[in-house]
Amino acid sequence: MDQRTSGADALSQNKDAAPALVGVTCGLAAALFWALGFAATRHGLKLGFTPVDLLVHRYVWSGIAFLPLVFRAGISDLCGIGWSRGLVLMVLGGPVMSLISYTGFLFVPLGHGSVIQPSCATLGGLLLAAVVLKEHISASRLAGAVVIVGGLGVIGAESIGHIGADGVLGDLIFVLTGLMFAGFGAALRHWRVSAVSAALVINVLSLLLLPVYIATVGLAHVAAIGVTENAIQALAQGVLAGPAALYLYAVSVQRLGVARAAVFPACVPALTLLTGWLLLGEPPTMLQAAGLVTVLCGFYLAQRQS
Repeated sequence: MDQRTSGADALSQNKDAAPALVGVTCGLAAALFWALGFAATRHGLKLGFTPVDLLVHRYVWSGIAFLPLVFRAGISDLCGIGWSRGLVLMVLGGPVMSLISYTGFLFVPLGHGSVIQPSCATLGGLLLAAVVLKEHISASRLAGAVVIVGGLGVIGAESIGHIGADGVLGDLIFVLTGLMFAGFGAALRHWRVSAVSAALVINVLSLLLLPVYIATVGLAHVAAIGVTENAIQALAQGVLAGPAALYLYAVSVQRLGVARAAVFPACVPALTLLTGWLLLGEPPTMLQAAGLVTVLCGFYLAQRQS
């Protein structure tokens, strides 16, 4: 009887561990895909792509793939979200925000944008949660916000001391996009819109910009860069950093819960610096590394529940 009981307990533990393992694997994969998207952006801009070119790769392919799903769910009210709310979400968390973010990488190294943008998204999210959504913010999260600000100050010091005015401008661009993404998250919570529905709508609405791109910019420039590089951007931006990362993160949230899954976006800055170093040959500076470590400590505190 005891052996049967212990065997049943072990089987139960294995069944409980399996979803958690899947959740961790999916969460890490999502963070890696987001990091690869940052690295691909930096690579593409150095190669000659413009921010608008990268924007097309980011949204057109997934928009085409998602179009049948949106038609099935209801194009008239955009999956129940509504056109006005859909357009707001497209500005805060879609192509408008992405275009501004891509522009920032023209001024500063990969290590700046990949740390500043998610950090400011966290800070902005805490602020909006307290002021707009009237959520209680614990002392731990307030301490985390202060630590994150300290880490951003370290990275900003590098811009002022070593890069100059362009560096400061680039950093401020990522502050703006981080705050925009915080607004996006707050809007999702306030309107009770799922991240998957928002992603479907944003990518499909972004197809409206394709005729404007073709009419004003044309395809000759991106075609001249070559099939291989365009395929890399289509994969990195349009598949991995877009729908694939979103799906994997959604699975992670489903298997682990929101609080536990929240650690994976916090891994993106470190993974971005690592991929930038390995794939692009851009090793982080001492100040970038110090700022990253400080910010990660702040992320840890900001995500604690008490």
